[in-house]
Amino acid sequence: MIHESIKVAFSDAVHHVASNISSYAADSDKDLIRNRKIGADKLLSFMVSCGSSSTKLELLDFFGLGSDTPSASAFNQQRAKLKPEALEALFHQFNSSVQAMENTPGYRFLAADGSTFTFFSKPSFSSPEYFVSEGRSAKGFCSMHLNAFYDLQKHTYSDALIQPVRQKDEFRDFCDTVDRRRTLPDTRDVFIGDRGYCSYNNMAHVIHKGQYFLFRTKDIHSKGLVGNFDFPVTDSFDIQVNVTLACSKKKQIPVKKGFYKRFVDAAASFDYIKYGSLNTYDLSFRIVRFPIAAGSYECIVTNLPPKEFPSERIKLLYHTRWGIGGLSVN
Repeated sequence: MIHESIKVAFSDAVHHVASNISSYAADSDKDLIRNRKIGADKLLSFMVSCGSSSTKLELLDFFGLGSDTPSASAFNQQRAKLKPEALEALFHQFNSSVQAMENTPGYRFLAADGSTFTFFSKPSFSSPEYFVSEGRSAKGFCSMHLNAFYDLQKHTYSDALIQPVRQKDEFRDFCDTVDRRRTLPDTRDVFIGDRGYCSYNNMAHVIHKGQYFLFRTKDIHSKGLVGNFDFPVTDSFDIQVNVTLACSKKKQIPVKKGFYKRFVDAAASFDYIKYGSLNTYDLSFRIVRFPIAAGSYECIVTNLPPKEFPSERIKLLYHTRWGIGGLSVN
């Protein structure tokens, strides 16, 4: 993909949001509709493109050192009129355009991960739930948790959700992001996550979307999700297991032949069965175990088809999630 096409896609995305700026203005009747030095289109472009220098220096660079460069105060006043949803809309509009440029049929590999960021902000720019405490700062600071999906082939972030750090819930954000994703024609998404993403609920949301998951989990000797199955005597294996999930411990709940019964307690949550009901939910997935060092093994759960994704390719895929140079996901 040539960089000119990316620039055009970004400009089109900015124009799309700026042309509907009343939907993203604090006061839709008057904010960001007048012709100013830093109008809606330049405001959006500047906020995305600015680097780590001071606001004054970034403005000088963005406006080419021109005499008409707006002041930092003018920028702050314009920024205060813009809802955060404007940047989210810009992000999704740009990503849609980029995906449409090079949509090749097959699989799209998306790594899920989360990071916490600490920042200083005025109350007018950050809602109270992001404020953490005073700590070492007399004025206090704010903190957010970013949950993102990273496209391992295009090397771009395809989606993201932000939470106040005190309310972070990576399980919930993962499910919400999977549910709202727009699938591409003739393309299947493969969601790859570390141990923190391995849960029956996350699996079920991916399956309901008609897509695939690949999660690292605790080893078979632990008390984790795969800690109580009948495994082969060999240390390395690739097996299929079937489980029946229940949110009630009543004995009359039936279990099919060849299925393992698993209880999901209220703390774990499962969106497809009401806690305490007699309903059940069946799940099938592979457990792939392979060595990574002498006496050390990695364990993966996935619903990827074994013919296309044998254990060696599963191993390669998970290693790619960590950004190991030179690996190909194809």
